[in-house]
Amino acid sequence: MGEKMRVDKFISNMGFGSRKDIKEFIKKKKITVNGEVIKKSDIYIDTDDEIFCCGQRVVYEKYIYIMMNKPVGYVSANEDKREKTVFDLIGNEYRKNELFVAGRLDKDTEGLLIITNNGKFAHNMLSPKKHVDKTYFVRIEGGVISDADIDSFSSGIVIDGGYKCKPAKIEVLENGDISESLLTISEGKFHQVKRMFEAVGKKVIFLKRVKIGELCLDESLEKGDFKLLNDDEVRLIGAELE
Repeated sequence: MGEKMRVDKFISNMGFGSRKDIKEFIKKKKITVNGEVIKKSDIYIDTDDEIFCCGQRVVYEKYIYIMMNKPVGYVSANEDKREKTVFDLIGNEYRKNELFVAGRLDKDTEGLLIITNNGKFAHNMLSPKKHVDKTYFVRIEGGVISDADIDSFSSGIVIDGGYKCKPAKIEVLENGDISESLLTISEGKFHQVKRMFEAVGKKVIFLKRVKIGELCLDESLEKGDFKLLNDDEVRLIGAELE
């Protein structure tokens, strides 16, 4: 037996629309449970039941993983009284599924963001003990990235406040007055990437997360767009399928 849940909540949580949308589908006789057209939105179903919405099978997934290409100007929070949040971009379809951001990005940082309802996965992804790499595309000003800079990052650079970072890897893409690189770190202190470059006299002017673990940002996603991860992508971020 699966879990008992209201049919409108269940179908909404699986990404078929808001509760209001589901009620409209029910009025239009577009939802069936075990072959029977349902007439009310408050009936309880078993998540193992055979449920169809608008001709499409609704399959229960205990955990949901959403990839977003986060744009600049949005905070990584469920809600904020003053700022726009990434959940404003998602809308209402998944808000009832107890989702949260796993691995926040600063307001002025863009790129790969994972939103999920799997707390254990989020803890493992963020824990320094798990050594989950995060790779950022970084554009800086202040001079070229020198071999000495690379060595400092590799050995564990000391940032303001005296904290020694875990070893990080820099791949230089372009050196000049404006330099570009890929930086891979395995932790996530407050403004860490910016503080690391400040420690070698450089200023980050653009920052984009492009990879978490083995999962790369889907470049087909426009800024602000998102998608559900498929099973293969879920495995790439080290989450267990349940």
